[in-house]
Amino acid sequence: MTETAPYTPPKIWTWNRENGGQFASINRPVAGPTHEKALPVGRHPLQLYSLATPNGVKVTILLEELLAAGHGGAEYDAWLISIRDGAQFGSGFVEVNPNSKIPALMDRSGPTPIRIFESGAILVHLAEKFGAFLPKDPAPRAECLSWLFWQMGSAPYLGGGFGHFYAYAPSKMEYPIDRFAMEVKRQLDVLDRRLAESEFLGGADYTIADMAVFPWYGGLVKGWLYDAAEFLQVQEYKHVNRWADAIAARPAVQRGRMVNRSFGDPAMQLHERHDARDFETRTQDKLAPGG
Repeated sequence: MTETAPYTPPKIWTWNRENGGQFASINRPVAGPTHEKALPVGRHPLQLYSLATPNGVKVTILLEELLAAGHGGAEYDAWLISIRDGAQFGSGFVEVNPNSKIPALMDRSGPTPIRIFESGAILVHLAEKFGAFLPKDPAPRAECLSWLFWQMGSAPYLGGGFGHFYAYAPSKMEYPIDRFAMEVKRQLDVLDRRLAESEFLGGADYTIADMAVFPWYGGLVKGWLYDAAEFLQVQEYKHVNRWADAIAARPAVQRGRMVNRSFGDPAMQLHERHDARDFETRTQDKLAPGG
C-alpha cells in the first residue's frame, strides 16, 4: 500500500469549493435551486428531462421498448439537462425533482400532472402504467423488483465509488480504487452467477430489471464506462457479456442510448427527442452547428 500523508478530520467539516475533481464546480452541500429557469413542455403526455448517463438511459430504453411493443401512449418529449452546466439546479427542474438529479419525468396524461423522480421509480411507474416489462405474477414480479432495487443500491459503488476515484478524482489514490474495484468485481460475480442460471435477471423474460442494470454493468463489460474494462478484466464474466451483447443488439436499446446524448460520436447524439423521425433527421451529425 502506498504511503500517503495522514488526514485528521476537523471537528467541524466545512465546504471547500476548490476541492478539485471533474464535478467540483457543480457539487454543493445544500439543496434547492440556484437560478430561475422554467422547463420546456412539448406536445406529448410524457415529458422527460434527462441526460444519457446510465441512470438516464434506463428510462429512454424503456420508453423506446414500449413504443416498439406498440404502446403509442408512451410517446414522449425528451429534453436535455446539461448537468455540467448546473441545469439540474434550475427552479423548474427542482420542482420536478427536489434532489436535483436526472432523470425526472412529468406524466401529463391525466387531469393532474404527476412528477416522478429517481430512475427506479420512473421505471416502475411506466411499466405499471402500460402493463409491460414488469411481471404480474407474484414470484417473477418479486424477482424482477429485487434485481431492480439491487441495481439502485449497488450502482453507487460502481459510479460514485469506483468511477469517481478511478476516472474523475483529481489524483489517483490506491486505497479507494482498490476498495471499490473489489466491490465492483464482487457485484459482477453476483450478476454472472445469476445469469448463468437465467436468460434475464428476472427470469425467462426481459424486464425493467434488465433495463436498469444494463446501462451500468452491461456498459461496463462493453467497455463504455470509465475506460476500465482491462483494469477490471471484465471478459471473465462470460454470462454478463452474453446478456449484455443480447440487450445491446436490441434496436430499441440502441435508440434509447442515443436520446439526450451530448458526447461521443455525433451520429449517436440525439440531444432532444420529440418524434421517432428525429433519429433519422436530428442527430448531431445532421445538424448545422448550433442547430
